[in-house]
Amino acid sequence: MALISLKSLGVTMSAPLFSNLDLTIGAGDRLGIVAANGRGKSTLLKCLAGEMEATTGDLTRSRGLRVGHIEQSVPDALLDRGFHQVVADALPPEQRDSELWRVDVVLDSLDVPEDMRNRPMRALSGGCQRLALIARVWVTDPDVLLLDEPTNHLDLARISQLETWLNALPRDVPVIIASHDRAFLDATTNRTLFLRPEESPVFSLPYSRARQALDEVDASTARRFERDMKVAQQLRRQAAKLNNIGINSGSDLLTVKTKQLKERAERLEDAAVQAHRERSTGAIRLANRGTHAKVLITLDDAAVETPDGTLLFRTGKRHICQGDRVVLLGRNGVGKSRFIAMIRNAIAEPGTAPNVKVTPSTVLGYSDQALSGIGGDDTPLAMVSRRFEVGEQRARSLLAGAGVAIELQEKKIGALSGGQRSRLMMLVLRLINPNFYLLDEPTNHLDIDGQEALEEELLKHQASCLLASHDRSFIRSVGNRFWLIEKRRLIEVDGPEEFFRAAAEAERWDHDKAGL
Repeated sequence: MALISLKSLGVTMSAPLFSNLDLTIGAGDRLGIVAANGRGKSTLLKCLAGEMEATTGDLTRSRGLRVGHIEQSVPDALLDRGFHQVVADALPPEQRDSELWRVDVVLDSLDVPEDMRNRPMRALSGGCQRLALIARVWVTDPDVLLLDEPTNHLDLARISQLETWLNALPRDVPVIIASHDRAFLDATTNRTLFLRPEESPVFSLPYSRARQALDEVDASTARRFERDMKVAQQLRRQAAKLNNIGINSGSDLLTVKTKQLKERAERLEDAAVQAHRERSTGAIRLANRGTHAKVLITLDDAAVETPDGTLLFRTGKRHICQGDRVVLLGRNGVGKSRFIAMIRNAIAEPGTAPNVKVTPSTVLGYSDQALSGIGGDDTPLAMVSRRFEVGEQRARSLLAGAGVAIELQEKKIGALSGGQRSRLMMLVLRLINPNFYLLDEPTNHLDIDGQEALEEELLKHQASCLLASHDRSFIRSVGNRFWLIEKRRLIEVDGPEEFFRAAAEAERWDHDKAGL
């Protein structure tokens, strides 16, 4: 039985986000929604939740259906409340006193530590705030659950925990997930909707298998379109020949035949469907200036410490060589970001980091989680023009190619979307033209096309890099060396899978390492 039915649904902003969308959602559905940044995923979820009206078409919900919608960001009004209070306030006022026990049941099911439950939301990490939003919706006992980018700000252990929690939900509660996390979609969904402006295909498959099926459909559509266009061209050529003969001979029969051939060509052209081409959200291109040095960075049992001098771990004797793509693995709080900061400082100010030797020819391309390399108060045009000494016209062209449209180029960088800022940061890295990349969560805010483009560029340019990421698909695609931080030591492991399994098997939150 369908709980939600969509018939020819469409939403148009400045251009169509999606149109003619036919979809039914029923018990047992675990639907993943996939689209590029800004292409309508959040908009569709708002339509499903009844928070927004579609431009065209019909959306029908079962009578009395309770829809739980977990949005991407925490409303400002909740930031000064405690974790427990935020969840409790979601209960109807008349139930709040008698049903308060439900809050603890939900928090227990999500393994929320006792010492976190009374902390103010403002003092919590992004991952813990995300957990509060999930609990706040689930405590209302919804019939349908909608999640918008649920893995944002979560580490691998929490992502695995969320996967386990979702997969343990009652099967009669449909779950609809808009996400760019490919591995998460594979683990939690059984259907995939590829949201597109014209026609949005749906496959009864999790993401990776659905993507293969979609590629085959697109390839078949492209072949059929090319074939139909060739046939139409042949018909038009035949019509032109017959038309010339008919004019010279005065034959009415040939004139009729000419008209018929032209009509057949027009029908073919009108009916032919081009394969979908995603409207560009901006190209990601990197560079690698190269170096003659084989070893870029040497670590001689360097100590990685907190600002107050507490030892987090020691590196042992390690080298990062040209062509190495080293992935840092480890639970949150073990020191990955501190290690990356230490390497960055060692490159920027040689000799300042004890037991870290940097080859003088090393040129750094650095990006952190907060994209601090691009100031929020600057404008994209001013920043690129000034920093790289390119003229205004060249800067505008570079920005447009990276997905920063003309109308956004003189607005503050802080006003750009996360995806736009990420692509702007990638443009900055390209213009730096480094030979060593230092990347902390580089796929944050990037859609799947952007993630795949970044992977392709790093591999194509044989870029040397050290990176930390919670994106399992990205790690698997890019890494060729893996360093695990464990028990205050840095050890090299053959691959990431054992660490992924350990994170998935974690039975509780790590209280001391809750910060992201």
